Amino acid sequence: MLDRTTTPLLSLIRRRRPNYSLEAPFYTSPEIFAADLEAIFEQTWIFVGVEPDVPEPGDAMTVDIGANAILIVRDDDNEIRAFHNVCRHRGARLVHDEKTTVGNLVCRYHSWTYDLSGALIHAEHMGEGFDRKCHGLKPVHVRSLEGLIFICLAEEPPADFDEMAAAMGPYIAPHNIREAKIAYQHDLIEPGNWKLTMENNRECYHCGANHPELTVPLFAYGFGFAPEELDEAEREQAARYGCLVTDSHRAWENEGIPSRMLEHLDDMVTGYRTERLPLDGDGESHTMDTKAACRIPMGRFPSAKMGGLHFWTQPNSWHHFMGDHAVTFSVIPLDAERSLLRTKWLVHKDAVEGVDYDLENLISVWMSTNAQDSELVGFCQSGARTAAYEPGPYSPHTEMLVEKFCNWYIGRMRAHFDTTSPSL
Repeated sequence: MLDRTTTPLLSLIRRRRPNYSLEAPFYTSPEIFAADLEAIFEQTWIFVGVEPDVPEPGDAMTVDIGANAILIVRDDDNEIRAFHNVCRHRGARLVHDEKTTVGNLVCRYHSWTYDLSGALIHAEHMGEGFDRKCHGLKPVHVRSLEGLIFICLAEEPPADFDEMAAAMGPYIAPHNIREAKIAYQHDLIEPGNWKLTMENNRECYHCGANHPELTVPLFAYGFGFAPEELDEAEREQAARYGCLVTDSHRAWENEGIPSRMLEHLDDMVTGYRTERLPLDGDGESHTMDTKAACRIPMGRFPSAKMGGLHFWTQPNSWHHFMGDHAVTFSVIPLDAERSLLRTKWLVHKDAVEGVDYDLENLISVWMSTNAQDSELVGFCQSGARTAAYEPGPYSPHTEMLVEKFCNWYIGRMRAHFDTTSPSL
């Protein structure tokens, strides 16, 4: 029987069977979890938040990626900066709250003080030979994609972020993320490996049976289907949906709103996918009645019925942008069998809760969906621990994008650990 804790990582990577789920150690092994942090979360661009997390100069937020503590601040010139959240004196954590506002960054241990550019500006009793210029905070690469904040812990980050940003910028810009505010944030600890959370997101094979709230604003044929299993009436409905998508894309793009699908999930290091899709019912937002949840539009659109733009990035995020609000999701690995799913709902910065939007209506679809998905991820994690688990085949009609996620993941692991293999 396979020893799930000592099987060499390289052999697991090399024998991965395409179009099948990963072997159990990828979901259960602490050693492979550590390898994931090294090869994936310390080498690629990671989505961590939005500019409304730090809306004003002096605003700061923190996030932990494995053993790495990261500090993100807006400086006095209104620029977003990121640093290791570690004092250069004796390594104490600088900022302890997830969100705060500061004038300077002051270490509580010995009062070493840094300005918002990361420069050390005060350190008592260090002697005449001490050079403050050599002890500034260690920077972390940070980029804002139209208000979405990404960091990279690698010394040399993947250069293809620029390619992704150039393609995605026109899609996201109309949603005006920088002029939004966070109406609500919810942190959920999912009982599963981070890859199971991502795999679950990359398909909707499970949606019809598990997500009654989510399937209200979404068309059933947008989930994928097997054409050979449809009767004549169902084939006609699927064809009408295909025409609706094509016609919607043409109409939206005629209004200057990019909408057509772009997909580079497994052929770029900074993998991504986007597409704007029509919504069912009244078709305005991800709500139970499919009407806009917020009275004040968040974006600049000619109509309330602009569908929903989805945007996925490897390895850890997905996003939904509507005319009235946006929802962002980030997955942060905690250990081999637990992950943090952080969800943020954004509305226009001038919108007032209870006047312009009802919070329960705004968040109900995804609060329910996240809880349902968390339970499903836990079922998969429990199964991966058993002796009976073996990789199962993906549906070629509804799980193609799960395969693209796993193919991207194995490619990144191979590039980092298997020097004999070609990589992107």
